[in-house]
Amino acid sequence: MDAKVAVIGVGSIGSMTLWQLARGGVDAIGFEQYAPGHDQAAAGGESRIFRTAYLEGPQYVPLLLRARELWRELERESGRPLLTLCGGLMIGAGGSEAMRNVVESATSFDLPHEVLDAAEMGRRYPQHRMLPGETAVLDEWAGVLRPEFAVLAAAQAARARGARVVTGCRVTGVEPSADGVRVHTPERSYTVEQAVVTAGPWTARFAPGLARHITPKKLVMTWYPARDVAAYTPDSFPIFIRESGDVHIFGIPTLDGGSVKVAPHASYGDLADADDLDRNVAAAELEPINAAVERLLPGLDPTPVRVSTYVDAYTTDGHAVVGRMPGAENVWVLGAFSGHGFKMAPAFGQVAAELVTEGKTSLPIEHLDPARFAG
Repeated sequence: MDAKVAVIGVGSIGSMTLWQLARGGVDAIGFEQYAPGHDQAAAGGESRIFRTAYLEGPQYVPLLLRARELWRELERESGRPLLTLCGGLMIGAGGSEAMRNVVESATSFDLPHEVLDAAEMGRRYPQHRMLPGETAVLDEWAGVLRPEFAVLAAAQAARARGARVVTGCRVTGVEPSADGVRVHTPERSYTVEQAVVTAGPWTARFAPGLARHITPKKLVMTWYPARDVAAYTPDSFPIFIRESGDVHIFGIPTLDGGSVKVAPHASYGDLADADDLDRNVAAAELEPINAAVERLLPGLDPTPVRVSTYVDAYTTDGHAVVGRMPGAENVWVLGAFSGHGFKMAPAFGQVAAELVTEGKTSLPIEHLDPARFAG
């Protein structure tokens, strides 16, 4: 055996999985086609949102709370600042499903939060132009993550504890058998007892039984210059997610001292394969997000000064696949997080490590079982 466990993809989830396995003393080897911290998949783009009052549903809150603890543990172990808690605004029509989910998440788990009406928003956060009937929930435990540094920190921490990482190595196949798993690469094949597939936008390649439910999508992130930069620093401008009619956007305070990241929740199109990503963005494709910025964030110039393109995998129901690979007893899959997995990455690293070592996890993942798509 080359190792006890192979981790296929050392990105958002894979780096955390490798770190958690190494913390538990498990002999693990990770395979990464680029290098940890790269910007070729879903973890690039300078910043990611962390939040706990979750509009996708309260079933995620235990995972988020555990992730919050683990982010701090990774910071201590790596010596890198990774999570800045600056608060987060969830803005939308009062009584909408998303806003009900946010309030339910906050109240069910006693999360520190405030409900702000339009008048209070105008006094405290005039950067936002509120629309009639809108309200906001301030999640006090929300903030900003640094994704590239976080992936690199987890991979380095895993290596320091004895894990191995093979970089510049694309896995071409994962072949389970009764006595182990063969991991095939162009250079050679490796034999391990179990494998964890954390391949991000390439998940469907390794999960053919789930492929018709998983689609890689093109994501575009945009940064807009602030007219008054001081109004958009983390001390003044919480992260936000906004659902205003047909406009679904998110934003992050300035980290570069001049521009504010604002981007749509929606993708810029489906891809047949993650390798088909075209990083070019036509000016016309930016018209909807530019219009949203002009309408809802009047303190920003609605022409972006930076545009970056990435790729992530989405499921047909918008929730990840986390659990045993259908038809393979010794292969696990954690993928297709549908654009909202990074904030919980260390918790899912714990999930993967527990599944490998114990066959079950202490964290709630029932709603993410791949079996819901199998067959």
